[in-house]
Amino acid sequence: MSKAIRKAVFPVAGLGTRFLPATKAMPKEMLTVVDKPLIQYAVEEAAAAGIEVFIMVTSHGKATLEDHFDRSPELERVLEARGKTVELETVRAVLPPGGSVLSVRQPEPLGLGHAVWCARELIGDEPFAVILCDDLVQADKPCMSQMAEAYAEVGGNLAAVMEVPAEQTRRYGILDVVEDDGRLARARGLVEKPAPEDAPSRLSIIGRYVLQPAVLQALDRQERGAGGEIQLTDAMARTIPDMPFHGLRFEGTRFDCGSKPGFLEANLACALARPDLAESMREIIERLGGAR
Repeated sequence: MSKAIRKAVFPVAGLGTRFLPATKAMPKEMLTVVDKPLIQYAVEEAAAAGIEVFIMVTSHGKATLEDHFDRSPELERVLEARGKTVELETVRAVLPPGGSVLSVRQPEPLGLGHAVWCARELIGDEPFAVILCDDLVQADKPCMSQMAEAYAEVGGNLAAVMEVPAEQTRRYGILDVVEDDGRLARARGLVEKPAPEDAPSRLSIIGRYVLQPAVLQALDRQERGAGGEIQLTDAMARTIPDMPFHGLRFEGTRFDCGSKPGFLEANLACALARPDLAESMREIIERLGGAR
């Protein structure tokens, strides 16, 4: 029986240069989709899957992320004094229930694998999740909850996957599939950002993982891969001879909030999913569409 997943790593050390000047003095993970920052969506998804320890891998200038998940006594006093009960509950609900938020620095931007490796002392010798805030997944059942259920079935290492057009394989880690039942695909290898003609499939990894501590041991080698960075997919591939690796076709819609079009699409989709905003949003869309 697989061990329960108690810890999740959130690599949030990136500079967010695609969103300058908005991210000049604010972490990109604090950009809001409707009225919640990206990091909060990610933490809420982890908490819904039973995660208890939330590990932020940060860098210089990211203190706002830690502040967001801390108490704000002055703000709470003001809201309470003004009778703003709903707002007060919203602020308090940001804190993960019964969980602890920890942070560690990534001293240099050496890749996703390096960011995860920086959290090794906090992870310890147990399976853990990795959640990338750039990937926002809208789903009836949170993506990480789907991952936790699949992990209980197959163990080993697991990543959320989706089919991409052939011309986009150079953007992702791609699975070399040996078995596929339409939901879970077992891989015999992984290739980081292959050219379309070299891609073993079109099944790409998105920013959700459940990993064994053996991946950290593989990352200890500090070997550089694609782009001269320490790649998480390379470390996962090294463990495949010793343990199974599966890709889970999750149910839901993934938005690439690391790009401006994807970020704007996520705002629109999340607003349309809100009963308090859907009607207004449809009116706005209709008005803007008619003005073209």
